[in-house]
Amino acid sequence: MTDWAAMDVLAPLRPLPPSPVTGAGLAERLRLTLLSAGYAASFVPSLVLAILLLLCVPLGIVGVGFLLALLAVPAAAAVTGVHRRVSGTLLEEEIRPGYADASAAPVLVRPVRWLRDPARWRDVGFLCFSASGGFVISLLPVALLTLPPTWLVLATTAGGWVWGLLLGLSGPAVVAWWFVTPPLVRARARVERSILGHSRVAQLEERVEHVEESRKVTLDHSAAEVRRIERDLHDGAQARIASVGMSVGLAEKLLRSDPEAAAALLREARETTLDALDDLRSVVRGIHPPVLADRGLAGGIEALALALPVPVTLAVDLPRLPAPVESAAYFAVAECLANTAKHAAAGRAWVGATYDDGRLRLVVGDDGRGGADASGSGLAGVARRLAAFDGTLAVDSPTGGPTVVRMEVPCPTT
Repeated sequence: MTDWAAMDVLAPLRPLPPSPVTGAGLAERLRLTLLSAGYAASFVPSLVLAILLLLCVPLGIVGVGFLLALLAVPAAAAVTGVHRRVSGTLLEEEIRPGYADASAAPVLVRPVRWLRDPARWRDVGFLCFSASGGFVISLLPVALLTLPPTWLVLATTAGGWVWGLLLGLSGPAVVAWWFVTPPLVRARARVERSILGHSRVAQLEERVEHVEESRKVTLDHSAAEVRRIERDLHDGAQARIASVGMSVGLAEKLLRSDPEAAAALLREARETTLDALDDLRSVVRGIHPPVLADRGLAGGIEALALALPVPVTLAVDLPRLPAPVESAAYFAVAECLANTAKHAAAGRAWVGATYDDGRLRLVVGDDGRGGADASGSGLAGVARRLAAFDGTLAVDSPTGGPTVVRMEVPCPTT
């Protein structure tokens, strides 16, 4: 039995065979016919908006086109946004618009930006398609399904041979509806994807922009790290080693005249040397923690959890990954745990780490007060660090907690 009440109108296309006739097949075709009716109904707003958008260009000479564009372009984006969601759901993929950001421009300058945006022109092309060929494609399943009852009404008012003719034509219409409805709906969704989605060139341009931005962030981060290392060496190990040199030189002068003072200076120099070694180890750990080289990211996360004053539950199952990815992920987890210890007032924390299908997935959470801001300097720095590897960061931290930070980095295993 088919559960008609549970039929989801907006669901992915199901690969049903055209025959035999089943309840599931009938329900699917009725669903697709209802979707086609919705597609066909978009003919009216599509036609109106296509005309208005095309009029914006010549009317822009006298200034009226600017005001018209401020109304028509957002309306067109809303209409095409609905079609992107519907067709994307049918095809089980996201259809992204790729509009150029014009929000920072003055209001009257935005139409000029829109005029040079290829994505806005794709909207115009789609509206023209929706008001012409798309309307015909979507109207056909509805027409084939509604023809038999329409002809039946006509046949009851006619007599004799007209009755037989109309009833004879009803059968082929139903058969045609059964066979053509799924491919027509799929064709409409694919055409919308090809018009409204990114073109290959646009995708490559976006990728290049992302790579350039990631490279800039990486170079800035590397320069900042070099400055930090220089500062740590200058203020720490370098100062202590200079102090050791002065102490040893002074001890050398006092060695004959005051052996006890010389011995005290040498003891002080030895202690300072040990402190300088600690400073150097700290600098090295800041560059690449030795635990990563020895035990990998899993061992590094365990070491971070042991050092945290808050109990941490671990669920880590990781292979060895490329050293740069392990380093970036280690410092990302370290920053999140540091935020937990400093700001969250949490009673416990947890870290999960898995690797599947070429993607490293990290989850860091706590039961603290919440309110973590993804745009803050710490988490924003983590996001920039991961972006260099095409990684992503998402923060869920409502007021009152809990806070959950999810990170994902694509990477192959070594």
